[in-house]
Amino acid sequence: MSAAARGAVVLGGGLTGMLAAHVLAGHFDTVTVVDRDDLTASGPQPRTGLPQARHLHQLWSSGARVLDALLPGLTRQLVEAGAVRVGIPTGNVLLSAYGWQHRFPEAQFMLSCSRDLVDFTVRQRVLADPRISLLDRTQAVGLLGSAGAVTGAVVRWAADGGTAELPAAVVVDATGRASVSRRWLAEIGAGPVEEDVVDTGITYATRLFRVPEWVDGSFPGVSVQPDHRERRPGRSGYLLPIEGNRWIVALSGTRGGEPSGDDAAFTEFAGTLRHPVIAELIADAEPLTPVHRSRSTANRRLYPERATDWPDGLLVLGDAMASFNPSYGHGMVTAARSAAVLDRELRTGGAGPDTVRRVLRGLAEVVDEAWAFATAQDICYPDCRVSTQDARLTPEQAGARREMTDAIGTAAARNPVLASALFSIVTLGAPASSLLDPRVFAALRAGPTHPALESPPFTADELAMLRRGHRRGAGDRLPAAS
Repeated sequence: MSAAARGAVVLGGGLTGMLAAHVLAGHFDTVTVVDRDDLTASGPQPRTGLPQARHLHQLWSSGARVLDALLPGLTRQLVEAGAVRVGIPTGNVLLSAYGWQHRFPEAQFMLSCSRDLVDFTVRQRVLADPRISLLDRTQAVGLLGSAGAVTGAVVRWAADGGTAELPAAVVVDATGRASVSRRWLAEIGAGPVEEDVVDTGITYATRLFRVPEWVDGSFPGVSVQPDHRERRPGRSGYLLPIEGNRWIVALSGTRGGEPSGDDAAFTEFAGTLRHPVIAELIADAEPLTPVHRSRSTANRRLYPERATDWPDGLLVLGDAMASFNPSYGHGMVTAARSAAVLDRELRTGGAGPDTVRRVLRGLAEVVDEAWAFATAQDICYPDCRVSTQDARLTPEQAGARREMTDAIGTAAARNPVLASALFSIVTLGAPASSLLDPRVFAALRAGPTHPALESPPFTADELAMLRRGHRRGAGDRLPAAS
């Protein structure tokens, strides 16, 4: 990476790419964003290059805070556009692996909205900067340079198939899960890059519903998670409010327990979860979309920071560097934190000869917590396909970590101190090492402070809504417990 007087090129116009462009614009004269989709829509729209956008995306509080630091006022914009702030755990009726979770006071939160709304809002903010230009309907097809230094990118126009070269001081691969950076590196003579894969085969099926008329005011999210200790395919379901007076309902199953893409089978599959509450809630709700499925869900991680001959001038960010099982909602948090690392390193060290190495080391730290969390959980499921050298995923180490997590998770369902600690880790608001805090150990020794719940902890007001909607099972047999 050379002098700031030269330009930067960002490959990929999704969330990661736009955040990277915003950061780079503060350090380079020009930034060009390249994306193969048409990004000229006047509002949030699905796009071909991001099929997973149709599925559930939680913006955890840790990521929302970073986004606000990068683009002040962004979360306020999202809420004004209809995003719903859901307190965790108070705003979510949750059946975790360890039982029904008491809805203790808020420890963290999520912004619940469509991924299209997040991407559109960020894109509008970023492209308002005159230093940033967009080449949409244009596909990146390779890199310029050599094994020692990348000096730009080669792109192909969708309109006529012609190609062009875009010289740059730095190229950022933000093309997501579809990244082919390993192939591009081989084409310029760079050595192989280590890659780890942990793949449960999880499949998502998602559908949007109109919020029923019997919902008067706010209604909580509902989550039914699998019990990873059962050694059978994990099936889960999530119902969350999003903009436009809609519910997004996402069902998933690991290898051997996948949901189908059949519209008629959607509610039936929801009824096979550990509790049928989601099936009961949507039984008479009006579907607004067909069922959309996705199998692009494996945990994959590149280790460019370990490569001995990684070329100067090339960075990989977001899902292009590390992608996670979407169940944990860590993708957008990691994208935001990765952009913050890029900003920090450029501010403190400038665009010098060691910048790429410094950024890559910082990115590795950012993705590691999410990687460790997702993979340690996912290897519990049958038929999970693992190709990794990560010592933490050996049976001995992974087993020890899970024992501690299981102990805390069991107690957290009934203890507010442990719930706060656990949800801070789940949302990436605190590192796993925070479990070593003496207050956590004291709460663990003290044990549960609340009784075990036998049914979903809806409030009295929520139960009244359910009864007005004649939701037998969800309304008539479930007592309030909050």
